[in-house]
Amino acid sequence: MRITKFGHACVRLEHDGTTVVVDPGAFTDPAALTGADAVLITHEHMDHFEEARLRAALEADPALRVWTNSEVAAQLDGVAQRVAVVGEGDAFEVGGVGVSVHGEWHAVIHRDIPQVKNIGFLFDGRLFHPGDAFTVPPHPVDTLLLPLAAPWSKAGEVVDYVREAAPRVAVPVHEATLSPIGQMIATRLLGPDGPGTGAELTVLGEGESLELG
Repeated sequence: MRITKFGHACVRLEHDGTTVVVDPGAFTDPAALTGADAVLITHEHMDHFEEARLRAALEADPALRVWTNSEVAAQLDGVAQRVAVVGEGDAFEVGGVGVSVHGEWHAVIHRDIPQVKNIGFLFDGRLFHPGDAFTVPPHPVDTLLLPLAAPWSKAGEVVDYVREAAPRVAVPVHEATLSPIGQMIATRLLGPDGPGTGAELTVLGEGESLELG
């Protein structure tokens, strides 16, 4: 399995001829969707879901399919036959890639801001994208796509999440709100100069890829 980092929380997975794109939001190069077999959306916020762009991709490729939660699906009227609604405990396959669904709610931003639904996707039992939540996968995974910075988190919580999820490798995502200096500080806390997470840290730049064993 090969993963490629796109803008913010978007990652493109390629495995045995199947291409899956997760969370191609407003901060993502539209090229991330080119040639995709499926798009998976964790939740409705614009940095993860850009409706017009997704509709354009669906129009351009009649074979493209979407898996997401009920709140996102409700915004895709007119293409509902190509959108599968999934939630906690569901499982499905895209080509040769097995996917299970974990989590239900977006992390709390503020008590006065209503929560939206959020689901995480576990690929072939080894790669986990939690969306905007600190959902712990059902077992330690090889690779965790780690939300690095958000209005709903602080650095200590990010460290503790890696410790609890216990992946072999943590790959930061969700960092568009940080300056380059902020990214350096955040990743340093997750590396050997920080308090320790028990995971190897692999930082991917825009368009960089990682081969998973």
